[in-house]
Amino acid sequence: MDSFALGRFSVGRIGFGAIQLSGSGAFGPPRDRDEALAVLRRAVELGVNHIDTAQFYGPNVSNELIRKALHPYPPDLALVSKVGARRDDAGGWVPLREPAEFRSDIEANLRTLDVEQLAAVNLRLIDRDCPDERFDELLSVMIAARDDGLMGAIGLSNINREHLLRALERTDIACVQNAFSLVDRSSAAVLRECTTRGIAFVPFFALRSPFAAPDAVLGHEAVLRAAKRLGRTPAQVASAWTLRVAPNVLMIPGTSSVRHLEENLQVASIELDDESRKELDAVAT
Repeated sequence: MDSFALGRFSVGRIGFGAIQLSGSGAFGPPRDRDEALAVLRRAVELGVNHIDTAQFYGPNVSNELIRKALHPYPPDLALVSKVGARRDDAGGWVPLREPAEFRSDIEANLRTLDVEQLAAVNLRLIDRDCPDERFDELLSVMIAARDDGLMGAIGLSNINREHLLRALERTDIACVQNAFSLVDRSSAAVLRECTTRGIAFVPFFALRSPFAAPDAVLGHEAVLRAAKRLGRTPAQVASAWTLRVAPNVLMIPGTSSVRHLEENLQVASIELDDESRKELDAVAT
């Protein structure tokens, strides 16, 4: 599998997103705890060395499963988290407000994962129109946490191009996590900037978005035609297209099934034919 830099790590371009390890809506315990643990162990067996997680998955659940399944961790395993929200008692998403809460959430990730340092932590903006003053304040928290050794590198999530450029005036940025898919290319300008600067771009909602029709990607006619032509699943086709948009794209497909995990990792070997690539490139945004 091809690799790309993520802070001091060199990671395979297909990693694992831990959001589906916890319950429905990333809230509560998993439906099948043993299967969740088996997924994590099988991922590492198959060479995955980049796991994306968050303290608010569960909350606490995904991190605790990762620790149970994999600790002590392989030295080349990059554990990446994000901060920016917490969960209320009903599973609702509550944005963090005070800068101290962001620092506290980074420390909570370290405790539940039982590590002294995370490979990277993404500053997740709940509002992409975050004012400059607020962004600068939160970035200062991230810089201080990195300089104190809590993380190896800083990432940004749900940002616009101006946020990225503003951050780069002050510090290095290792990765950007934004929504991006075959049907949602609204972050194309951010992706281009990351590609130019050698920054890892990690798309989320690459196959499904809670804000779009359930079949917007996987049920798209171009995806279904390509899947039939290549003898692959729609998810594999859509992931293969996304992976090859740029060499700095790092995929983090999530699943709670070992079978689906193995299908996801096969994407690295899929070559889209010219007809499929042309049709998928032309899908309306």
